[in-house]
Amino acid sequence: MVPVEETSDQEPQARIDVPGAPDVTPGDPPAAPAAPVVDQTVEPTIGPTGRPLPDFPVPAPLAAHGPARIIAMCNQKGGVGKTTTTINLGAALAEYGRKVLMVDFDPQGALSVGLGVRAHELDVTIYNLLVERGHDVREVIQPTSVEGVDIIPANIDLSAAEVQLVGEVAREQILARVLRPVEDDYDVILVDCQPSLGLLTVNALTAAHGVVIPLECEFFAMRGVALLVETIEKITDRLNPRLQIDGILATMYDGRTLHSKEVVKSVVDHFGDQVFHTVISRTVKFPDATLAAEPITTYAATHSGADAYRQLARELIARGGAA
Repeated sequence: MVPVEETSDQEPQARIDVPGAPDVTPGDPPAAPAAPVVDQTVEPTIGPTGRPLPDFPVPAPLAAHGPARIIAMCNQKGGVGKTTTTINLGAALAEYGRKVLMVDFDPQGALSVGLGVRAHELDVTIYNLLVERGHDVREVIQPTSVEGVDIIPANIDLSAAEVQLVGEVAREQILARVLRPVEDDYDVILVDCQPSLGLLTVNALTAAHGVVIPLECEFFAMRGVALLVETIEKITDRLNPRLQIDGILATMYDGRTLHSKEVVKSVVDHFGDQVFHTVISRTVKFPDATLAAEPITTYAATHSGADAYRQLARELIARGGAA
């Protein structure tokens, strides 16, 4: 009798090889589904200038003040936002702990009025510091309602200064001499220039370390920038080798209009990274704040215009244009 081998009731399970498939034996419990792959890449935010908008960090507080970096707010075209930018950029820098001195260098005296200073009632202004000897600049400096911001005021008397300075020796360097005693007292000195390329503006550029060029988002305003840049290059070459363009600031921007977008694009195409990422939009809050004689950062602290100037202050500091 031939012995019969006992067999299992279950047939041995065969392994199935499928190219690219996991090593699985039939009958194994199903594997957990693989976690979906999440793309961690975050698309950069495109700013109004058509470039990716960087994140400008809040600057660290300063351990001590001075020496100041002098910045001229300059454009020979009027009505482009020089005074508005001087007031609000200075106030935003003060919010970040910077000590700011503003110099009203326009005979119209708009900067002084915009900060609540009655310059027409003053006996001594920037004019006297320029054309007369014996004045102490610290006695001419006026405090403002904004903590950390002082001003050297101006009035219509300043309009006579250009004629009186023509015969002076080193007439282009007089403002630099006036500011020298107080440079160590401040972190930033902002000079609000008049809308011309005359002797007063040349004085401001000769005293300055950098230039900010406010540019209205309008075609005719854009045409004069090339002439201004040429003037800056001449002053750098002949009078002030340290002078540099800190940036071109697009102001009165209206994102609803194709014209504003085309002007900004054209400026970026011509000047590249010299154009600030920050853009100042047109809003009625700016003239309202001027009427109230205070910066928009206090008049409407949560408004987008105030946020824009705070961003500009952070960008300027990040670029090295301010301490």
